[in-house]
Amino acid sequence: MKTPENILIVRTDRIGDVVLSLPLAGMVKKHFPNCKVTFLVRSYTKTLVEEHPYIDEIIILKEADGKVSVKENIKILKKKHFDVSIVVYPTFSTSLILFFAKIKNRIGTGYRWYSFFFNKRVYEHRKYAEKHELEYNINLLKEIDIKEEVLPGNVNFDIRINDGDRDKIKSLLKSEKINDDAKLVIIHPGSGGSSVDLPTEKMIALTGMLSEVDDVKIIITGDNSEKELCHKFIVKESVINLAGMLNLSELKALLNRADIFISNSTGPIHIAAALGKFTVGFYPKILACSPQRWGPFTDKKAIFSPAIDCNNCTREQCEKLDCMNSIDIGKVFDIIIRELKV
Repeated sequence: MKTPENILIVRTDRIGDVVLSLPLAGMVKKHFPNCKVTFLVRSYTKTLVEEHPYIDEIIILKEADGKVSVKENIKILKKKHFDVSIVVYPTFSTSLILFFAKIKNRIGTGYRWYSFFFNKRVYEHRKYAEKHELEYNINLLKEIDIKEEVLPGNVNFDIRINDGDRDKIKSLLKSEKINDDAKLVIIHPGSGGSSVDLPTEKMIALTGMLSEVDDVKIIITGDNSEKELCHKFIVKESVINLAGMLNLSELKALLNRADIFISNSTGPIHIAAALGKFTVGFYPKILACSPQRWGPFTDKKAIFSPAIDCNNCTREQCEKLDCMNSIDIGKVFDIIIRELKV
């Protein structure tokens, strides 16, 4: 394959998935400085790629009534004359679009029934969690002769915070009487349901323990659908609930101000980690959901999994045995306090 000049990177799924694909842009630019890099994403993750120093253009996947507009997307991509597409997250519709957009080199997994749409196929089963999701993503670059090995301490996500969002969050925190030097802990109790969560009662108990610590401010975050859940975390008047009040761009700015971010396996934990924040995460031992594959890719983290010793864990088994309830919240609290140095 000749040196790529115009690459399209496709990641049309959720927040964490997009974050874990961002380092690819910088790696392409490192090896091919003159190559144009475009990301194809869905509209609600656009803010994650905006102002990225190594992404030259963003294309929003065209959708109507929750369905991908195949013809419209083909028309848009054809005009761009990409010579390489890297499908980090393959779906039938996006794979079909790239094929009919006549992109010469189409890189994607070799294990889907529609993998015949790709002419450069990568054979790695991600479900076995032998690597982290980020490492699987980077391995796709081998098809354009880029070989990079990453460690949690040496990878760059290059997420940017715009000044408008930074100022809005600063003003918001000031209105809540949170000083610039206050220790800020963000707790994000909701999740997308792709994993098994810490029991809500335990997360609430942890919130209560932290709310008793002097000079620590706690903010609860979540989207509109999580307002009712987040309201349960107001264990004291000093706990601030911002559920449904921030868009994704503003949430980025808030996370950038945090000292510690606490959540289950969900997209914002990857944003926090990418911004260099200390993250506390709760993960089951199920291979497909495990921290080995989906944990925050950072050295600054504390990950808690069930104390139960089990093999070949499944979601059904995890939920039946109530495995996540075996996590010791006292130990979680101790590590957070040690990290906060309060």
